[in-house]
Amino acid sequence: MRKLFAAALLLQVLLISCVTSPHTSEKFFTNPVSDGADPWVIKKEDNYYFCGSAGGGVEGIYVSKSKKLTEPGKKVVVWKAPDSGWNQSSIWAPELHFFNGKWYIYYAAAKKPGSPFLFQRAGVLESASDDPFGPYIDKGMLYTGDSIQDPSPSTAKWAIDLTPLKLNGQLYAVWSGWEENAETDKTKQHLYIAKMSNPWTISSNRVKISSPTKSWETGGELDLNEGPQFLKNKKAFIIYSTHESWLKEYRLGQLALADTTLSPMEPDNWVKSGPVFQGTDKVFGVGHPSFSKSPDGTEDWIIYHAKKSTTPGWDRDIRLQKFIWKVDGSPYFGVPIPAGVPIRVPSGEELIP
Repeated sequence: MRKLFAAALLLQVLLISCVTSPHTSEKFFTNPVSDGADPWVIKKEDNYYFCGSAGGGVEGIYVSKSKKLTEPGKKVVVWKAPDSGWNQSSIWAPELHFFNGKWYIYYAAAKKPGSPFLFQRAGVLESASDDPFGPYIDKGMLYTGDSIQDPSPSTAKWAIDLTPLKLNGQLYAVWSGWEENAETDKTKQHLYIAKMSNPWTISSNRVKISSPTKSWETGGELDLNEGPQFLKNKKAFIIYSTHESWLKEYRLGQLALADTTLSPMEPDNWVKSGPVFQGTDKVFGVGHPSFSKSPDGTEDWIIYHAKKSTTPGWDRDIRLQKFIWKVDGSPYFGVPIPAGVPIRVPSGEELIP
């Protein structure tokens, strides 16, 4: 089995990295590309914008800009957590999106610092102009509960990793949450979806579309689904993380909407499969991805985090590699390439100074 795995990994490196290519103009990089976790990258025109938590989730949110997917730019703090309020601490997994000429940052935060993490809720910031570096206006907490007729903070449910999804002209929010607010953060996490009337307003009650029920999602310290990310080709997908983020078993699962004319608000329309990307004896705890194109738009890349060791905890770094599409229209992520192995840079990046 070990020999078969080694052969498969070597074949993947040769195919994806093109290590044997005779072209002298090719350039290479190695993983990891930076420290950190919960990576978010969005490509707009000729630039990549990276977004993440600043100061370990205490200071606020940063944005950086780069022409290269493999070289995140200088981090600039674009929003600082307030001194008080529901979002003063534990800033987690921010994402940067562009709608109708403005930038929006979706994030999770809490009113109290530290463990146990009982107060995480979802929020959104809006840029004052088309500048991704802000300034940003706090649009408040997004409603993640079951009482849309009375969408007050008191009825909102625990929520993290909220991401917007646009399908057939309708905007949706997808996130990880609890069925009910609890007195322990060792509470099972599910994936929920709701309609949005605009980028800062959830306009329907949530609908549960996934729970950790499969054998490859369960059996650890905490059964969870989290970190959902939207991916679309011929079909629509939600790629999400499962198992515990602090353990080496963290991995990716997939929900597929085979017919994109079907409503994503109907749980039965989503087909689960997995794991679609998981660690090896050299790469641990892979999860919470985002997806982007190469500079010339011809390749698809997954950006994800991995643990630096098998020791339980959240000491992680950020990595990326090319993925392909299968004949049935679903993504194939392959095997995570170990640190230090040369990978050909995304197509078009070799031409960038």
